Amino acid sequence: MLNSIHSPADIKQLDLSELQSLADEIHQFLISSVEKTGGHLASNLGTVEMSIALHYVFDTPKDSIVFDVGHQAYTHKILTGRKDKMHTLRQKNGLSGFTKRQESEHDSFGAGHSSTSISAALGIAIANGINHSNGKSIAVIGDGALTGGMSFEALNHAGDSETDLLIILNDNDMSISKNVGAMNKYLTKLISGKMYSTMKNKSLSFLEKMPRMHEFAKRSEEHLKGMVLPSTLFEELGLEYYGPIDGHDLPTLIKTLKNLKAQNKPRLLHLITKKGYGLDRAENDPCKFHGIAPASDDSSTLDSYSNVFGRWLINTASNNKDLIAITPAMCTGSGMSKFEQKFPDQYFDVGIAEQHAITFAGGWQHKV
Repeated sequence: MLNSIHSPADIKQLDLSELQSLADEIHQFLISSVEKTGGHLASNLGTVEMSIALHYVFDTPKDSIVFDVGHQAYTHKILTGRKDKMHTLRQKNGLSGFTKRQESEHDSFGAGHSSTSISAALGIAIANGINHSNGKSIAVIGDGALTGGMSFEALNHAGDSETDLLIILNDNDMSISKNVGAMNKYLTKLISGKMYSTMKNKSLSFLEKMPRMHEFAKRSEEHLKGMVLPSTLFEELGLEYYGPIDGHDLPTLIKTLKNLKAQNKPRLLHLITKKGYGLDRAENDPCKFHGIAPASDDSSTLDSYSNVFGRWLINTASNNKDLIAITPAMCTGSGMSKFEQKFPDQYFDVGIAEQHAITFAGGWQHKV
């Protein structure tokens, strides 16, 4: 099946059972390919079905799909004619590990950094309106990237714009490091309220009689951010909110996206996905499999720069109580895990908020 897919037009000829077979093949292809080249494995395994559904319903490049960061767009690359080049991923003169406009007309916006997708997709959407284009604009953003301040600047603008924009929240509750901040706590608080608890308890006995629904409900519980509440953060910002739905259920994804395609106001679809989906070791340790080295890479026997930096940080902080460590949601990747354990009062994870991190550090330095 996969070898017959050379463009998004090819998948539009498939029925649902064939689409599911295609998804299964892509999962296996990604595991085999990325373990050889290195790259972002867990995040891409979690977005296979979503990417297939998007290309089945929408028509790129007329419609624009903007992937936040772009590291989770491998299936998008495969479906847009780049499967035979996946062996060159992240190599010189090979495929980029992110979306890249110079690489394909289907890559509507370049990326590489977090929290930019909503701004870019909104700009495209407004331009479509001014130019009387009937193209759709879709932003795909993860729950981790949603902690970035730029995302909320864009949401604030989008909700007030009445523009034809679709935002897809890919919620796997597993960015590179644990999500932090008041917004994450607020979203969690919504699902712990009395109204949700009452509905949950009354629904439990019914769901237990439907094994698949019960399984999804359990996965949904910690992600159910406002579904049963009359007012959510997104609706207060002026966005129509839909979901959450199972981000691995192709029939539901396709039906929902078709319905949302027919609308022309700012709207957000909340998907629940599992990072590393389909590969047990990646599901059990998504942080480890967020980015992996090539199979032939012998770097595992070498000390990493992050580990060297982490040890230096600990040694220096042992003699300097004024030294603090600030990370933008990259505790593990920055080599700060052990520092956090040893000096919790000198460690600050500010979320994906580099502007705030730098100015916060300046304020700290001003008083020490």
